[in-house]
Amino acid sequence: MLVLICLSLLAGVITTVAGMGGGLVLLLGLSFFIDPLVALMTTGPALLIGNLHRVMLYREHVRRPLAWRLVLGAAPGALLGGLVAVALPDVMLRSAMVVLAVLATAKVVLGVRFTPPANALVPGGAAIGFVTATSGGGGLISGPLLLASGLSGRPYVATGAVAAATVHVFRLTGYGAAGSLNGTILLMGLVGAICIATGNLMGERLRGVIPEEVVPRLEVAVVLTCLGLALAGLG
Repeated sequence: MLVLICLSLLAGVITTVAGMGGGLVLLLGLSFFIDPLVALMTTGPALLIGNLHRVMLYREHVRRPLAWRLVLGAAPGALLGGLVAVALPDVMLRSAMVVLAVLATAKVVLGVRFTPPANALVPGGAAIGFVTATSGGGGLISGPLLLASGLSGRPYVATGAVAAATVHVFRLTGYGAAGSLNGTILLMGLVGAICIATGNLMGERLRGVIPEEVVPRLEVAVVLTCLGLALAGLG
C-alpha cells in the first residue's frame, strides 16, 4: 500500500508536469513490486475514476458519433483482453509491458509516429481495449487515432475519456469474470485514485516554477524510466 501511495502521487505529478507518462510509471512501478496482473487490475479503478471525471467536466465537447464507434470496438476488446490477461503467465504480461515501454520511448526519443486511417475507429477501439487490458498501453493507439479523426483540444480530451472509461469498465469486468478481481484490489484502486488527484495538485504547483524548455527533457526522462522499470521487472 505504501508503494502504491508513493507511485500514485508521483504519477499525478509526472502527468501534470510532463503531460504524459504518469500512468506508465504507476503501472510499471507497481509491476516491479507485485504481480503484473495485480498491477494491471489495481490501476483500473484509479484510471476509471479519472476518466469519468474528465467525461463529466467536458461532456458538452464529446463527439458522440465518434465516441460510439470507439466504444463499439473498445468494449469487447477490453473484455477479451481482461479474460486473456488473467490466463497469461507473468512473463508474457511483463514482456508486453516491455514492448509498451519500448514503443513509448521510440515515440518520445526518436519521434516515431504512425497515422491510422480515420475510418478505423471500431477496430482501433478494439485494439485500444485489448492492449490496455493486457499491457496498459492503449494510449499509444488512442492518441493517433483520435487525431486522425480530426479531433483536438477539448473534443479530443472528452471523446478520448469516454473511450478510456469504457475500456476500464470492461477490462475490470473481464478480470472479475475470470475470478481475479477482489475487494482488496478495488480498495487499492480507490486509494490510487485519491493519490493521483493529490499528485495532480502537487504537479500543478510545480508546473508554475519549472521552465517550459525543461518539459521535453522531463518527457524523455519519464519514458527512459519506464523502459528501465519494464526491463528490470522482466529480469
